[in-house]
Amino acid sequence: MESRLKILGHPVHPMLVMFPVALLVTTVLFDIIDVFGGPDYLGELAYWNLTVGLIGGVLAAATGLVDLLAIPSGTRAKRVAHTHAAANSAMLLLFAAVWVVRLNAEYRTAGGALIAIEIVAVSILGVAAWLGGELVDRLGVGVERDANLDAPSSLRSTTSGQPTGGAR
Repeated sequence: MESRLKILGHPVHPMLVMFPVALLVTTVLFDIIDVFGGPDYLGELAYWNLTVGLIGGVLAAATGLVDLLAIPSGTRAKRVAHTHAAANSAMLLLFAAVWVVRLNAEYRTAGGALIAIEIVAVSILGVAAWLGGELVDRLGVGVERDANLDAPSSLRSTTSGQPTGGAR
């Protein structure tokens, strides 16, 4: 099943996912290092990683929703996609709660309770990422219909004049 949102023949959702994943994981790492005596700026940097990670996560979720809606009902892919979406939603809500607390605090650093919530959220993120891999690698969601080891470039035109893998 091909992705519905593409740029230059490539699905948008996986392009966007890497940024919030990296930023949110780094948020947790920076906060843990900060609590154990790291440089003073790490807590503030973690807060800004969290801010940008949440924005990226919402954008990635919106593009993922377009693909989720295109998956046929009654399939294993649809069930896995719903679980993937629910896990990502829960993770984003947990990180958003941490962000709100930090936004209103005198210092934007995290303490023990917030880091505990972050660890739960990043654990959910790991499960959600695995489910995303299951959707693509096992169930073929977002994969070009004619994908194979010798497929032409997505920028190459087909006989119909449309770029291979273009928006449909």
